[in-house]
Amino acid sequence: MDHRSQIQEFLASRRARISPQSVGLPVAGRKRRVPGLRREEVAALAGLSVDYYIRLERGALTNASDSVLHAIARALQLDATEEAHLTDLARAGQTSAAPRTRRTPPATAIAPQLQTVLDALVGVPALVRSATLDVIATNPLARALYSELYTDGGKRPNLARFTFLDPRAQRFWRDWDQVADDLTAHLRTAAGESPHDRTLTGLVSELSTRSDAFRQRWARHDVRAYGRGTKRFQHPLVGALDLRYDLLELAAEPGLTMITYTASPGSASLDSLALLASWTASQNNITADQDTAAPTQQSTPPPPHHD
Repeated sequence: MDHRSQIQEFLASRRARISPQSVGLPVAGRKRRVPGLRREEVAALAGLSVDYYIRLERGALTNASDSVLHAIARALQLDATEEAHLTDLARAGQTSAAPRTRRTPPATAIAPQLQTVLDALVGVPALVRSATLDVIATNPLARALYSELYTDGGKRPNLARFTFLDPRAQRFWRDWDQVADDLTAHLRTAAGESPHDRTLTGLVSELSTRSDAFRQRWARHDVRAYGRGTKRFQHPLVGALDLRYDLLELAAEPGLTMITYTASPGSASLDSLALLASWTASQNNITADQDTAAPTQQSTPPPPHHD
């Protein structure tokens, strides 16, 4: 992920989505070869000289002041997340000469007390994921909810790899396009915040090589911040689930995020989630019995059936 290219492509993609008419500019004159604003028009809207803006868009954004960045954000109608991403891109160039001294190893586990909190959320699927979308920890119900991710020989699940590289994902996510958009935008935001993260760079490279759907979305340079919403699952055991999610940043675990899932009171999804919780508890009880008793011929009960 070349730093100057990231700046150039992000700014070009943002001005391409703005029509001259929408910002009150005349459209008469020479024919436009590409959609959106020209660079000289962005410069005028931002109150900058054309030459200066062209240098900035070509990647020389490192020493731009906060006021200049804000003027560009205003001219390009960036939202708060996009403006923060622009600032991240600008400031990343100031540390590009020594990334190795700043990099921290990716988290691979959580503190025992946080796992206790996850396990205490009975009836609520809860998991912890990293900035690169690795699933670091779950409670039993979240593991059951995301059982499709735990079929790769013990390899750590990754939400982006599953979504873009596993053919089951398009059935598992009933709103696959939205999930794919959100995950890509999350990774693009993370890349702006941590441009020298080798784990992130490797993941983006892998997905870009193996998935046309990811590569096309990555080229859009969309960034997004979201703290809550709804996910629509098609679970292999209990069928359709519409669950509200909430993201909680963990101050004591930098780079990790906890996600909880709940169903609306009185909904069919609440009944299905309760059925999944009951089945999960029965499986855990059987496992516990097998760990403490002599081997028997007891068979595992069949999974719940959902009409």
